[in-house]
Amino acid sequence: MPYTDRIGLSKTIQKRILKLMGNRFEISVVSDDREWANHHIDLAVAEISRIEKLLTTFNDESQTNQINAAAGINPTKVDEEVYRLIERSLKISELTQGAFDITYGSIDKSLWNFDVNMKKLPDAVIARKSVGLINYRNVILNEQNTTVFLKEKGMRIGFGGIGKGYAADRAKILLQQNGVSSGIVNAGGDLITWGTQPDDSPWTIGIADPDKQMTPFSTVDISNMAIATSGNYEKYAIIGGKKYSHTIDPKTGLPVSGIKSVSIICPSAEFADAMATPVMVMGIPVGLDLVNQLPNLACVIIDDDGRLYTSKNVNVKN
Repeated sequence: MPYTDRIGLSKTIQKRILKLMGNRFEISVVSDDREWANHHIDLAVAEISRIEKLLTTFNDESQTNQINAAAGINPTKVDEEVYRLIERSLKISELTQGAFDITYGSIDKSLWNFDVNMKKLPDAVIARKSVGLINYRNVILNEQNTTVFLKEKGMRIGFGGIGKGYAADRAKILLQQNGVSSGIVNAGGDLITWGTQPDDSPWTIGIADPDKQMTPFSTVDISNMAIATSGNYEKYAIIGGKKYSHTIDPKTGLPVSGIKSVSIICPSAEFADAMATPVMVMGIPVGLDLVNQLPNLACVIIDDDGRLYTSKNVNVKN
């Protein structure tokens, strides 16, 4: 239903859904002019596509793959933007004691097949060996030359845990700089909002019940904030009656269990995206303790039994 403001123009949400960075992106702009809104959505799409070319592992020419190809051989010069993203990623690795690690690309994926055919966990020793190359401390940065060097041959970085959020932040900033006062960038479930809805009410996000994805478990007012969710409801295996997430603990090489979903709320989609998985890896007590120590960060966790846990500063409406 269009909202008519005081000068008689109807503001509506103009949106576009498309596949970018291997994910479903939905870009929404509040405007009274469809053509103007579509032009600005085009700008956001171009920005996300530009970032995808830098970060993808599906193109040999990407800076990510150039870094990976030179692992154990020599440093790779990268754009300042990529350098800074890697630098921030390593700081998050330190913050989470390695539960977040962009060198996860080194994992031996042949051990994992999260579907109905997966009947047992791999041997713990084999699993530990499979993550032997995962170590953010072996990513060597040279700020003066903006180079990145992976110390061990076979190491690989990937931005699957932070790239979508970074792209959402960049698209939002670009839209704001070009006069879009309200909107949402939803990057495969990691989203950021600014401004208000057409009727000037706050943006409200429903946190899905992991067992009934179309049913909101709870709602949170999220204007001018970002939210990212990591969960075991899309890819998982049930072994011995226990549900295992497709999320792998980088220290053990084994999948995490006990948590259905983690939702992180903060001003940055990049940081929300990067923090959701490590909180799942760290577990409820340790994860909540970390979140409670960080400013402007909030967390909602749902465990395997459907119990809800929140950080101290969350206002959840069931």
